[in-house]
Amino acid sequence: MLSTVRLIRRGMLFFIAAFFLFIFLFQMWVCAWIFWWKYMPVQSTTFMRSELGRLQEKNSTAELKHLWVPYSQISVHLKRAVIAAEDANFPDHEGVDWEAIEAAHAKNKKRGKVVAGGSTITMQLAKNLFLSSQRSYIRKAEELVITYLLETILDKQRILEIYLNSVEWGIGVFGAQAAAQHYFGTTAAKLSPSEAARLAAMLPRPKFYDKNRRSGFLAKRSSAIERFMADVDEP
Repeated sequence: MLSTVRLIRRGMLFFIAAFFLFIFLFQMWVCAWIFWWKYMPVQSTTFMRSELGRLQEKNSTAELKHLWVPYSQISVHLKRAVIAAEDANFPDHEGVDWEAIEAAHAKNKKRGKVVAGGSTITMQLAKNLFLSSQRSYIRKAEELVITYLLETILDKQRILEIYLNSVEWGIGVFGAQAAAQHYFGTTAAKLSPSEAARLAAMLPRPKFYDKNRRSGFLAKRSSAIERFMADVDEP
């Protein structure tokens, strides 16, 4: 009986040690990629690969629309529009905007359903780069850790540059350059204030708005974002 108890304890200790070793190695892997992306373009993310797999289940020849462009070749209007729409405190917070999270929680509680998330641009980037779409407390904790790693290793300009080049903007459409071509037949550098505001307004539901481009709500939200853009300073 005693030997059985010892075996169980040893097994539990081994499992715990293996779990923490896995977490440590995963963090080292994440850090290595972030340091690489500090200087090199991001050509693919976990979310992009997941979406490509989903599209190829329906069409084996499906491909993503994505082309990296440097920060200087992205319209200042788009930078300001996305910050205004997604994360007004982006230049000032350290990755997590706790006030925004509390406000979103209160709003969701009042509505009785999830209508706001409170995620920052850095948090969204952490999720898109490395994590699955499955929701759990462990995944959320990992998202927070990666968020702080991104903020520690990269500056705000690089975080925004990677985000604008990798965020989903439609069905198989990723990044500002592909979005500008897909919706307006132009480049990310030449987006007008109204075009930039419209792209920013699409971000919460890009696939839906790709199919419903004449949405009245999208038009109203675009106009509101365009009004706020003048008060935003991009990094």
